[in-house]
Amino acid sequence: QVQLVESGGGLVQAGDSLRLSCAASGRTFNNYVKGWFRQAPGKEREFVAAISWSGSTTNYADSVKGRFTISRDNAKNTVSLQMNRLKPEDTAVYYCAATFGLVTTTESEYEYWGQGTRVTVSS
Repeated sequence: QVQLVESGGGLVQAGDSLRLSCAASGRTFNNYVKGWFRQAPGKEREFVAAISWSGSTTNYADSVKGRFTISRDNAKNTVSLQMNRLKPEDTAVYYCAATFGLVTTTESEYEYWGQGTRVTVSS
């Protein structure tokens, strides 16, 4: 069974940092694009960041550019999201996802999804 499992969420204060991780099992995703999405309360899920299979190409939402960094470790079949200078508007459930192909910001193009990890940023 293919699984993506996120971890690292929690409650932090504005300005703090948090690192999310996503571990894959059931298959290797080394040649898959990995992405992070988030869904805030009462809002639709939105793109956060994505990284190519090699790690050479990344893409970020404007709202997190310069604060968040996506990275991957293919040897460990993991992808991480380092989140710095967190803001209350970053509060959401964060999901990792995987797709085979080019780096994309389009949610529907991702085939595999985790269950999400909650991040709450207090002001």
